[in-house]
Amino acid sequence: MKQRHLSMIALGGVIGAGLFVGSGAGIAAAGPSIVLAYALSGLLVMLVMRMLGEMSAAYPSSGSFSAHAERAIGPWAGFASGWAFWVLLCTAVGLEGIGAAKIVTGWLPGTPEWAWVALFMVMFCAANLAAVKKFGEFEFWFAALKVGAISLFLVLGVLAVTGVLPGTDSPGASNLTPLLPNGGEGLVIGLLASVFAYGGLETVTIAAAESENPVKGVASAVRTAMWRIALFYVGSMAVVVTLVPWDSPAVVEQGPYVAALERLGIPGAGQLMNVVVLVALLSAMNANIYGASRIGYSLVRRGQGPKALGRVSAGVPRIAVLASSVFGFLCVLLSYWRPDDVFPWLLNMIGAVILVVWIFIAVSQLRLRRVLEREAPEKLVVRMWAFPALTWIALAGMAAVFVLMAREPDTRVQLYSTGAMTLALGAAGYVWQRSGARTRAGG
Repeated sequence: MKQRHLSMIALGGVIGAGLFVGSGAGIAAAGPSIVLAYALSGLLVMLVMRMLGEMSAAYPSSGSFSAHAERAIGPWAGFASGWAFWVLLCTAVGLEGIGAAKIVTGWLPGTPEWAWVALFMVMFCAANLAAVKKFGEFEFWFAALKVGAISLFLVLGVLAVTGVLPGTDSPGASNLTPLLPNGGEGLVIGLLASVFAYGGLETVTIAAAESENPVKGVASAVRTAMWRIALFYVGSMAVVVTLVPWDSPAVVEQGPYVAALERLGIPGAGQLMNVVVLVALLSAMNANIYGASRIGYSLVRRGQGPKALGRVSAGVPRIAVLASSVFGFLCVLLSYWRPDDVFPWLLNMIGAVILVVWIFIAVSQLRLRRVLEREAPEKLVVRMWAFPALTWIALAGMAAVFVLMAREPDTRVQLYSTGAMTLALGAAGYVWQRSGARTRAGG
């Protein structure tokens, strides 16, 4: 991939379906304090991305954090974190396909949802079977549209808030009180929603391994993460809650961005935003098939999976792409058999995987930083701030999120299912590691 592809993927990767689709429930629970929730979780994500950037610039690999965990902790850790993330991405492909199909069936009532899921899966599976340059080009234009849409939203929103936009009156700070309408409990729900909205940023370090200059690409993407998170996430949440009362039913029913645009009296805002959300979902499907196939390929190349997934044709691990698309195609059947409850079931299955991955990233960085300082300090192109204090603070923040998830009935199931899957993968990775060691000893 060219540098322009990687730069736009890094920029657009921040603007995910979680921001457009999932933020409404967070606003309804947290009220104006959703801005604080996104800022707090955004700080945590910045630290994670800085740690990951430090390791990926020093050791570029399509296995990203999985390869770093293997190097720092052991093969079992690379196995567990890599396959857990693979399951997360493959499941997310199905979730995004179902979400995109719901939008299209809203425009074309009477058309079967499962047929649209099937169409999207075929389209993006085919795109990922082509050369990596094709994936980069797809994502470049998807990301450009998302960046353009959210930038336009921010400009219109700021003009309206300041009273400069013609035909609108500035709401001032009237919608910003009370800050905590549902108390600390509402802030906790908003915080959890915001944490998972940031998931997927890790894909840029996977893509960087196939760019023209991996080290430069990773360094550039990570260094600009701070302003991207602050502008697109925290900034847009601030605009939404300033323009629209937090308890407006439209925030959840229509989505916060549609509600804000309609408050400004912009004609066709709802359908326009639905197009942007559809693009965000399709972009996420494309990126997640790519990320899953590269993680799977890297695991197999390191001896941690079926050898067949490691076959490469025309520079693309096509068997890994097909394997990573299987669950998305399974969702075609699930959306046909159980259209009403498939979405929450899939969400519960992968709810806390991203936090598990972040913990592996932090522990790996703690260990690898010392090795790099001792053996190859010239590879520290990107450095974690205030090491090791901020790494430990990030780990404490992740532990706090786990505790908050255990307290909330809606997220407790996600925590337990993810915990069970992580333990099972960790045990499988340990067995695989031991069997590999015995094979090598016998050979």
